[in-house]
Formats: sequence, structure tokens, C-alpha cells
Amino acid sequence: MSGHGDGADDERLTAEGEVAVARLAIDSGELTHAAEHLGDAILADPQLPELHEALAELCAAAGGPAAARELFPLDGPVYLGTAVCRAHVEAAAGDWDAAVGLLAHAIQHEPARPWAHAAWLAREDLPALVDPDTVAQAVARASGSLPDPLPAEPADAIRPFHDFVQAVVAHHGGHVPLLAMASGLTRRLGDTARAVELADRAHRSAPGYLPAVMLGNALRSDGRPEQALAVWEAELERSAADRDGAGSYLAVDVAELYAALDRPAEGLPWLDRVLAAEPDHPKAGPARYGLRHALDGDPAHLLGLADHHRAHPEHEYAQELLERLSHREPWLGLVAGTTEATVNVLHQVLAAPDTDRDTEIECAASTVEPPSSVLAVRLALPRSSVSYQAVGEPDPRLPLIEPTTRIWAWEGTEARPAVAPPAPRSAELVRATAEIFWPTVPAAYDQAVRLAGLPLDDLLGVLVHPPMPREDELGRALLAHQPELWVRAVQVFACLGIAHHRTDQPWEGSERRRVLRDLLLGPEDWVVEAAGFALVAIGWTQSQTRPDVADLLRQRLHHGARARRTRVVTILRSLSALVLVAPWMSEQDRELARHLTAREDAADAGAEEAAEEVAKEAPRPGRLRRLFRRG
Repeated sequence: MSGHGDGADDERLTAEGEVAVARLAIDSGELTHAAEHLGDAILADPQLPELHEALAELCAAAGGPAAARELFPLDGPVYLGTAVCRAHVEAAAGDWDAAVGLLAHAIQHEPARPWAHAAWLAREDLPALVDPDTVAQAVARASGSLPDPLPAEPADAIRPFHDFVQAVVAHHGGHVPLLAMASGLTRRLGDTARAVELADRAHRSAPGYLPAVMLGNALRSDGRPEQALAVWEAELERSAADRDGAGSYLAVDVAELYAALDRPAEGLPWLDRVLAAEPDHPKAGPARYGLRHALDGDPAHLLGLADHHRAHPEHEYAQELLERLSHREPWLGLVAGTTEATVNVLHQVLAAPDTDRDTEIECAASTVEPPSSVLAVRLALPRSSVSYQAVGEPDPRLPLIEPTTRIWAWEGTEARPAVAPPAPRSAELVRATAEIFWPTVPAAYDQAVRLAGLPLDDLLGVLVHPPMPREDELGRALLAHQPELWVRAVQVFACLGIAHHRTDQPWEGSERRRVLRDLLLGPEDWVVEAAGFALVAIGWTQSQTRPDVADLLRQRLHHGARARRTRVVTILRSLSALVLVAPWMSEQDRELARHLTAREDAADAGAEEAAEEVAKEAPRPGRLRRLFRRG
């Protein structure tokens, strides 16, 4: 259908306006001008009755549908509205093959639009009037880029085309390419049993590459992956490789289906076979990284994908796989969470039904925590205060080195920003750039290039003076439930902005390296993690920096490990995760990071068990009063 609500009304009004102008042009004999306006109208509302009436009037004024073809030329770059109008003109002229092909072209480019809701496509005699080869090609064109399965909106738009194809299949039941391609379209519309039936008929009639591929796809979608493997492997044995190399792509599908079945080791030999014959195969190399990651989960394989894509930017599958495997993984695809007691209390307060921006809490924690956690509290509840009763040893307020960059100043256990707030325009640009999610590590680095021109003082200022979240759905949700993630996102992208500062300077001795080093090795804070991520991102994108980045991360990790012997280090789990997504770190350092993560997991499990025991003995309100007091 053409849409719902105000959007549909606007589209109809637009289409009606274009039709009115087209009719004036027809009356004036300006047929080319009229055709242009009808092309615009059909894009706005393909089903508008007045549009199709005007199109018939245009054909009559031109001397009939055959003569009207030249008003909708198909040479050179073709406007979509022109192509769709031409499809209807071809149908009126009785050239059904051309009409169906053009309709498929429109579906390919905008599948959610109701191009196929055309009366002529539903004619009962049409299946006998079209060439099955042409229809098979049209189905391939229309469905080749469609998602599998189709979402509801494009599925509804495409269903009349699917029904037409099924009617043609019924009339030309022995046409193998048509059966195979119809199976693919049917599969995308969710009828996997019918898709298997169609592909199986094609495969039985003429065993070969296309029927085998479509049958395997249908079986996999129908929940029969083992049968799909059998079909594909039999086809690969029958023909080691197709003349155009298509067999190699089927081998990749076999390997990845093994991975989907949690048997990646069985898939690797198929990829090795492809790469032995085609070392630069655009999918096999990336797929091999994906299967190796499925075997051991080592981020080194994800770094391999990033390096592969940098060396072969035309191999888009490497980028696709990297995004898929980085999705929602801490530091690979999103900012890592926090563990501070201050934030835990904040979450409890925000979850209370009577909490609003005017709610005031006085939170008292036993030992000093990262000062950025206070930023999160004040972002959501600006009238609140946080105090600490003691300082752990080693002192988390002290930097690991004598820095030239300071963003926090301490007065006892209270931290205050040591830098001025950023200029409003700089803060707004960071606000518009920061995200809690990103597709990949290199993508986050690239996104932050927008901040390269900001003054360094402003990028430092925003670390301790974060702007409010954006006024969109996600921003409102973060402010209401997890403001700490927004603070961390701002800090991450500010540090990534620093990573782009003065890139004309060689890395060694550069200002960006000095500042990020100072932040990484500064007082214990979320900014340490943000600077660490920026350094990791530099390592991911600039391989020559990896030894230096490893050395800097090693210093911070080992300091955290030593400090953990005598006190809680709230950033230690996240810091360990950063080390693990820097696969160029030494195996000893990565093993230390894994060990520290396991210890933190065990400590968390013990704390949770203890909390459950306490909950049985003490009423919840009393416990909470020891943590915070409302004003």
C-alpha cells in the first residue's frame, strides 16, 4: 500500500498535484513535459487512480501506447518514475515481457513501494502471454538484493508480484531457471516448504549449480541445514568449480553453514581449498577469519578482518563480517559498562517511580571511586552530592607518571575539573558525534574525524564537562536510566577526537600521543578507559603504532593488577577488555587480562550471593538508607 497516516496523505497530495500539472500539459500538447510530471506522480503514489487515468490520456494523445514509449526513454541513466510509467505503457501496448522486466527493476530499487499492485499484473491470461525465461530473469532482478526473510512492509508490496510468478510457474512447470528463482522469492516471503518444493523440482529435473544453490538455501531456511550441506557438498563434488568461479562461493556457503552449526573446524578445509586456488578470493579470506573467531573467540581474527579490508577495500564482505562479529561487544562495538557503587546507587534511585530531575540524593561511598561517576550522578540528578569516606592504597588519585595534562584537581576526597568547560560550539559538535554504539573500532575512529578541528583545550574540557544527551529517544532513555553510558560515550569520542589532533605530526613525539598517554596513565578514572580505547583504535588503524600502544596499555594494566591486591579497582574489568581487543599485546599480558577478568567475575558472583543472603535478613529500605539519603 502507499503508506499510512500523514505521510500517505502528503504523498497523495503530491501525486495529485503532479497529475493536475500533467493534464494541463497534455491539453497544451506538451507531452514530454506531461510525462515528466507523471513520472514524479507515480513515485509519490503508485496507486493513485487519477494517475493511471492521466497516463491513459497521455497514451491516447501520443497516438497510442506504442507511440507513447518514446515519452519514457530508457537510454542512459533512467529515472525510476520514468521506468515505472514505461512499464505501464508497455503493458498497455501488449509487450508483457518488457512490462514485467521494468516492474522488477522498480522492485529491485525500492522494494517497499507498491509497484506490483497493478491490475494488469493480475490478469488471468498473463502467465500464458509471457516468456518464462524473461520472468525468471525478472525474478532474479527483483529478489537478488532482498533481505531473507522480508520484513512485513516490503513483503506486502511484493506479494502481487510473487502471486504472478506462482501463476507463471503453474503454467510453465518444467522451466528449471524459473522454478529455481521462484524458490528464492518464495523463501523470502516465508513459505519455506513451498520454496523447498520448487527448488527440489528444479534440481531433480536438471541437477546443476543454480538448482543446488537454491535448494540448499530453501532447506536451510526450512530448518534442515544438514540436508542443505548434503546438497551443496554433492554439487561441489560434481563440479569442483564453475567456469566463472561460482563454485568457490558455494564452498564459502558450505563453510559458513558448518560454523552456524557450531562445527567451524569442519568448514575451514573448504575455505583453504578455495584460497589455494584463489588467494585473493573476496569472500573466502574474510570467511576464514570469521570461522577461526568462531573456534576460539580471539579478537586477533577481527583485527585480521580489519587489516584485510584495509588492504582490499573492494572486499566488502570483510567489513560486513567485522560489523557482525563486533556487534554489541564491549569496546569492539559499544562502550563498556561500569561497576562503581555510586552508579549502582544511582540506578536504584532512577528506578524509583517518584524520581525526577529535582530529586536530591546524598550518596556516601566507603572509598574513593572514579570522579567521572559523580559526573553521571549530577548529569541525571543535578542537585545531588557524592562523598567518600576513605582513600584506598595505592592512592587512585595519583597519576602513574608526572603528567603535562591534568583534567582533575583533588581537594581531599573531592575531585573538581582542572580544565575550563569547552566552547559551546565544540560541546555541541561532540554531543552530535558521540555514540554508545559503533559498527567497528575503525568506524568509531573514522567517525571522530569530525572532531579533528576542535581546539585541544575544548576536547579536554568536554571530558569533565560533558554536555547533556541529545534530545532523541536514545538520549532521553540514557538520561532517565543509564546516564553513565552517555558520559562514557562523550569521553570516548573526545579521546578519539584527540587521536585525530595534529595528525601531520609523526606519532612518536606527537601532541596527540603525549595527551593520550597522560590521560591513560593519569588518576584512576573512566577517562583512563576512554584514552585506552582511543589508543587501541589508533593501533587498529595504524599498524606501525601497535608496539608503542602495547607498551602504554601494559603499564596501566600491570598497575591495575598490583592495586587490585589491596583495594577494588572498578575500571579493571573494562581495562582488561581493552587489552584483549588489542591482539598485538604480548600473550603474557593478554593472559593476565583474562586472569583478572576471571577474578572479577568470581568476585561479582560472590558479592551477588552475599547480597542475596543479606536480603533475607534485612529489609531493603534500611539497607538503602545506608547508601544514600534523599533531600
